[in-house]
Amino acid sequence: MMPSGPDQRARIRSAFAAAPDYDGQARVQREVADRLAARIAALDLPAAPRVLEIGCGTGFLTGALVDVGICGDWLVTDIAPEMVERCQARMAPMQQGRSLRFALLDGERGAPEGGPFDLICSSLAAQWFDDAPAALARMAGWLAPGGHLMVTTLGPGSFAQWRAAHEAEGIAAGTPAFAPVEGFAALAPEALIVEDHIERHADPRAFLRALKAIGAGTSHPGHRPLSPAQLRRVMARFAQSARSPQTGCEVTYEAVTCHLHRAR
Repeated sequence: MMPSGPDQRARIRSAFAAAPDYDGQARVQREVADRLAARIAALDLPAAPRVLEIGCGTGFLTGALVDVGICGDWLVTDIAPEMVERCQARMAPMQQGRSLRFALLDGERGAPEGGPFDLICSSLAAQWFDDAPAALARMAGWLAPGGHLMVTTLGPGSFAQWRAAHEAEGIAAGTPAFAPVEGFAALAPEALIVEDHIERHADPRAFLRALKAIGAGTSHPGHRPLSPAQLRRVMARFAQSARSPQTGCEVTYEAVTCHLHRAR
């Protein structure tokens, strides 16, 4: 993957901080968070685990973990202060049986206060890392004996229809180069699950508006924005190739769930 550097990380942070309608548009993100929380609830965690969440966003996973009954001492983090504030506001009425602390953290390069942790979790944040498998291997070093790291990220099959529309027009897509699944398999995980989630939009413009609304429209480093004529061609090709007669344009999110476990 192409290293992003501090400027790219700042662009990503700013995009999510300014996301105008994350909760309203992030349907797949909510669905992925709910599934991850259900899997976490099935782990052999202590009754009051020490929990670290990376990339909390507005609190989809945080709230879902509350819903499945995870208690304990939590450190909830994100790279964007605005997201931390929104998650903290969401969780204010839901702290019974939990000690929730909130902090800014670059999950790939920073280090959390406290630890070790019985559970480290993250839902659809690691795809923005330069090297997600290496970041997970580093995070695993923060686990307590018997601890679990369970992260969901996006795989290279994500946005396949949008990429294919670019390729058909001979144009390079600006979507990020998501880490291949083989990179996570090399970590010898306890479990590695790959699932496709389909998101449907009325037309290509609705798809692009939804990406912008959740702050996920940041292109990879070095990508040159398309001219208006190029964008029209790609959108027309996308509408033609990704359209379902019943539901409009379909876009695939390839969700990769990686579970690492530290022996006791």
